[in-house]
Amino acid sequence: MSWQQIQPFLVALAVGLLLGLERERSHGRKLPAGSRSFALLSLVGAIAASFNQWIVLGGLVGVGALLGLAYFRTSTKDPGTTTLFAALVAYLLGAVAYTRPTVAVALAVVVAGLLVSKTRLHRFAREIISDVELEDAIKFFVVAFVILPLLPNRPLGPFGVLNPEKVWLLVVLLTGIGWLGYIGVRALGPERGLLVTGLAGGFVSATATTASMGRLSRTAPNLRAPLASALLASLATFVQLLIVIGLVDVDVLRRLWPPVVAAPAVLVGVAAFVYRGGTRAQQQKPEQGDTPAATKETRPFTLRPALILAAVLTFALLVGRWGAAALGPQGLVLATFAAGLADAHAGAVAAASLAAKGDVTVDTALVAIAAALGSNLLVKTVLAFTAGGRRFGLGFLAATAAAALVFGVALTVAVTAV
Repeated sequence: MSWQQIQPFLVALAVGLLLGLERERSHGRKLPAGSRSFALLSLVGAIAASFNQWIVLGGLVGVGALLGLAYFRTSTKDPGTTTLFAALVAYLLGAVAYTRPTVAVALAVVVAGLLVSKTRLHRFAREIISDVELEDAIKFFVVAFVILPLLPNRPLGPFGVLNPEKVWLLVVLLTGIGWLGYIGVRALGPERGLLVTGLAGGFVSATATTASMGRLSRTAPNLRAPLASALLASLATFVQLLIVIGLVDVDVLRRLWPPVVAAPAVLVGVAAFVYRGGTRAQQQKPEQGDTPAATKETRPFTLRPALILAAVLTFALLVGRWGAAALGPQGLVLATFAAGLADAHAGAVAAASLAAKGDVTVDTALVAIAAALGSNLLVKTVLAFTAGGRRFGLGFLAATAAAALVFGVALTVAVTAV
């Protein structure tokens, strides 16, 4: 018997032993099935798979019956149902190991991780996650894993610039990044500092975070910490931009990354400078009612912003393509500038998509992306003045103007270098 023939059975034994050891250590001697029983169940699954799928199915029925009998005989000792389900999984993983040993090992590690994390998962479900967060998580999964696969993956609409699947994929990506920011705030808590809160809040909504920090600065004796946090919220816009542009057109990303990296570097430098002057009191969590956009009071996902983002992106694609055809490069720049007033990424993605299709040049796309970012920064600056007052607004304007200047110089070099 060769190694290739014996390997699946050894993998099945190892998989069953892994799950059995975890169960035995968790419950001691109270279980109807321990490490040896789990290893044997996995081996039986591999042996059944060596015949045919019907033998596997019959074995599953038999194993299920035996486990059910064992459960009723020991139910007074409350062994729980998790071990019984884990035993069934061990049998099935043994069957999988016969044809796909690598997959069986990977799945066994995942299952063992779930079993080991019992206490953490129970605490997460009962104490950490709220009903609103669970509801919104289900909505996000529907958007990402139900709606997305149903959308057609082909050009549609006027000029053939609309690909529903790609448009919705970008919506899912941006909202997913927002989820990561929200989770960061929930995990660390705003008490870890306004810098972390502002950066994570920027991934949810940089515009809303800027307004929240502006309101907070009115109640603080020194506005340095909220201002630094608002600047880091704008940093998130650039990070998201790099990700989505990289998915749409690598050629645009190759020319765009120097200015997109240089401008955030200025924001980080200014934020660090102004934050150092903040008092220690401001480095604590915000007062109740002044928490930024990504805190627990904010819903992590709502369908309306996702639909608005899809509509803005669709509008930007159509108007940008029409503007490029009717007015030349100036038309695309005007269209992305208008789209950037609502969302910087929509106009930028529209420009990169047109460049990827060859409808506009990469240089034109770069200028259009700059227009989208510029109009979005303009909106944030207006909100900084209206929400935070003159001092806060002037500080935000000075920092973003410096970043915009560096961005413009780097973009000019990128456009003229080729």
